Amino acid sequence: MSGRVKRVPVKAMILAAGRGNRLRPLTDTLPKPLIQVCGKPLIEYHIEKLVAIGVTDIVINHAWLGDVLEASLGTGERWGATLHYSPEPEGGLETAGGIIQALPLLGETPFLVMNGDVYCDISFKALLQTAQQMQSDLSRLAHLVLVPSPNHNQTGDFGLNAQQRVQVEGTLTFSGLSVLHPALFKDHTPGVSKLAPVLRQAMKKQRVTGEVYQGIWSDVGTVERRNATEKMLGCI
Repeated sequence: MSGRVKRVPVKAMILAAGRGNRLRPLTDTLPKPLIQVCGKPLIEYHIEKLVAIGVTDIVINHAWLGDVLEASLGTGERWGATLHYSPEPEGGLETAGGIIQALPLLGETPFLVMNGDVYCDISFKALLQTAQQMQSDLSRLAHLVLVPSPNHNQTGDFGLNAQQRVQVEGTLTFSGLSVLHPALFKDHTPGVSKLAPVLRQAMKKQRVTGEVYQGIWSDVGTVERRNATEKMLGCI
């Protein structure tokens, strides 16, 4: 026997349960990830990029207008994907709570996670490779993509040291893109819970790595930022 670890196909989760209050009135009739940027719903950019790298098993959580989201995306067949939905109660379960509920659909190996309301041109291929490496690298529970802090989050979320370990304090912003190991949530019970405290626990144990992405990234969280994203991309 070679001793080589057999790689398990990597899955992905797109977080789509937010109400999108700051995008009203657009989100009064549309779930936030269906808001269009340059003529295409935000979530479809993610699905297309995931399928392009061979990640076709995709979990999507939802709470607000989930029926509209499922009706729009369907089974995923038109992209060559298989979409699984994880419905949440009204108001949602927050990020960690939503992931914990979806773990039975995600399996026991590291998976990609991305916010459904983010636009970016980062290559998902590198994240896929990280997820594959983490299948045998038990020292890491998470890998985060960080970006230079935008105007709406100038104080930042986390830091990154010379060993590429994410620190609990710093001036970089979490992009909403990550690779997470199910073991990250081992000691956390189902229910409403945020992701940042879970990550900080792992950071204190030096079990979270990260990278800084300098390319196009936009948190399309308000009507103004959506318009600014379209202007940046040259479609308005």
